[in-house]
Amino acid sequence: MIKNLLNKYREIIMYIIMGAGTTVVSLVSYYILTNAVHINYQISNIISWILAVTFAYITNRKYVFESHVSDSKSIIKEASNFYMARLSTLLIEMVSMFVLVTLLHFDANVIKLLNQGIVLVLNYIFSKIFVFKK
Repeated sequence: MIKNLLNKYREIIMYIIMGAGTTVVSLVSYYILTNAVHINYQISNIISWILAVTFAYITNRKYVFESHVSDSKSIIKEASNFYMARLSTLLIEMVSMFVLVTLLHFDANVIKLLNQGIVLVLNYIFSKIFVFKK
């Protein structure tokens, strides 16, 4: 019974696991850049996004959606679609951080953490619909 449930929800389980890894990459790089290197939170957010999305593409392609695309042109298209989908959630996150941190003066570290949950869900939906179509 448990094996059947794991098989049935394998994609979501793997997405959560890889999403946790992506979140770690994003948060650790963000916190290092903002707190240790003292880079502006928006610039740190962009750099952490690039690192996290690169990690996410590799792991999502292989472990979550098990993409079988193998020719260069298709991989470039798939990766481009992945980055574009993630760019849309980055923009959502950037606007959220601007409003909540810059305008309303909430703590940038707390808002960054809260945004991760929203971004995680949106990224799964966008990846499933626009990137790794079966």
